Amino acid sequence: MSADTVADDLPQAGTVEMGKDLHRRHLLRGAALLGGALAANALLPAWARSATGGPVSRSPTLSGDDIALDVGHATVQIDGKPHHAFAVNGTVPGPLIRLKQGQTARIAVTNNLGEDTSIHWHGVLVPFQFDGVPGVSFPGIRPGETFVYEFPVVQAGTYWYHSHSGLQEPMGHYGPLVIDPAGPDPAPYDREHVVVLSDFSPVHPHVVMQRLKQQPGVFNFQKQTLAGLLAGRDQTLKDRQAWAGMRMDPTDVSDVTGSTYSFLVNGHGPADNWTALFKPGERVRMRFINAAAMTIFNVRIPGLKLTVVQADGQDVRPVEVDEFQISVAETYDVIVRPTEDQAYSLTAEAVDRSGMARATLAPRAGMTAPVPPLRARPLATMKDMGMDMAAMHMGSAKPSSDTAPPPGMAPPTARASAESMAGMDMSMRDPLNAPQVKLGPGVQTISPLPVDRTGEPGQGLESVGHRVLVYRDLAALEPNPDTRAPSRALEVHLTGNMERFMWSFDGETYSERTKPLAFRTGERVRVTLVNDTMMAHPIHLHGHFFELQNGYPGHNPRKHTVNVAPGGKVTFDLTADAPGDWALHCHLLLHMHAGMFRVVSVRPLGGAAA
Repeated sequence: MSADTVADDLPQAGTVEMGKDLHRRHLLRGAALLGGALAANALLPAWARSATGGPVSRSPTLSGDDIALDVGHATVQIDGKPHHAFAVNGTVPGPLIRLKQGQTARIAVTNNLGEDTSIHWHGVLVPFQFDGVPGVSFPGIRPGETFVYEFPVVQAGTYWYHSHSGLQEPMGHYGPLVIDPAGPDPAPYDREHVVVLSDFSPVHPHVVMQRLKQQPGVFNFQKQTLAGLLAGRDQTLKDRQAWAGMRMDPTDVSDVTGSTYSFLVNGHGPADNWTALFKPGERVRMRFINAAAMTIFNVRIPGLKLTVVQADGQDVRPVEVDEFQISVAETYDVIVRPTEDQAYSLTAEAVDRSGMARATLAPRAGMTAPVPPLRARPLATMKDMGMDMAAMHMGSAKPSSDTAPPPGMAPPTARASAESMAGMDMSMRDPLNAPQVKLGPGVQTISPLPVDRTGEPGQGLESVGHRVLVYRDLAALEPNPDTRAPSRALEVHLTGNMERFMWSFDGETYSERTKPLAFRTGERVRVTLVNDTMMAHPIHLHGHFFELQNGYPGHNPRKHTVNVAPGGKVTFDLTADAPGDWALHCHLLLHMHAGMFRVVSVRPLGGAAA
């Protein structure tokens, strides 16, 4: 696609004014000429360059106490084609920032865009005024201005940074951040590679959003067909009629797909074949970051076992798997130990199987390995609607011991029966299932019987024939810092209307909700997220880590982002130890933009609690 075509997809109104839009069109025309003459590798920071076009640097790009970042326009090459992007220090992804636990970081961010911008330090514990969310923790960074973020570095691990302004993130405004521990690393390695996964479309994200509002399935080219019915694939005619009667599409797994996205590894498209080097026998640490706007990835390296040693920057007991699903905004560190003098394919398959990010792990530059074909796309089931048939046939669902509310607190309500399910005539919006949900056009369904799905692999991974990481495999390496019993329970419903592309918490969008979720400083709360929709939602809480309740008391994994499966629920314990105002939102960017965003307020004792 030419730069002129890209410019034609820019919005005529919204965050970019008409005059700036026209200016950008001229900028793109000139940049495309320049971009065509540049090698793709030269447009990437040293750490992200492929071994096929230059040496892979294992040293940090930016480090020290004082770091300068510049946000501006750039032209990037993806699979040999030029595209307009928002870049940090001229590259996509932005430079690798490498900090040390115990230091104080000062990061000056200069805005050279024609609109306000910001940077949020994803997963990094900072004072709330440096969290980087415009309208919540600070006003944002105006064009031509510089804002200095200053914070003590209190943790170690793999994290990342990105814009929290408008829809700048999918245009390239993101980058990796690694914090080295003050002491010895509990997972030693001989070599490391940072692997930033992302998605990129030549269509401007505001146009993508507009098309989804007009027709939510516009990017889904994998719908069921008559040919599939006649061949006995997918659903039967009876099932299709039942789903159609409920206005549900079982192939609606991802809102935005490979029909418009290129899936990237460190800014490289599949044809670019980014290559990372190793020597046989080395322990290679691979720091995976999902910086995509809308894509959940399934990651594997056929022929190699993956030993997971860190999740969301927090050390976990090592667990060996063949594949893992990484939701948007999560990070996983894995160690591989290739012993053969051969190349391996690294594949990150989009959850809906509409495409993949692809790279190579090899002992020498120029080597390749067979790339596995895309697997059959998954279909949603009744369980993804919150209608677990097995549980319904038992008459009711009992919470497991590790997800039960604190003593004296009633469990979440859920009413459903096998008889009502058999007739498919039960109400999908029964308010008794979620009395706190504000019903309206934005609430298409309320899950009749959501269940804890943290012991299940992601959609489409149920029968792959090898071990897939699940949340219940994760256990914190060190004891949890706070093991007090929660003093109260809070249930939050993830709500939406897929037909209208409306997304919210408890039936209210951010623009409709004025009252934040309130916590007292230091209190311990058990939070249950209930997914009333048929799509997975990676929910991210700023400023805090929480303990996922997955069956390891005292060693529950600490995370800042958790993927809530369709029709499922996730429970975690939270210590509200960071005073200030913080964001809670779905990290599928267009879901957040549509309203699945809330403010969490942490105040000293004496303030009101929710």
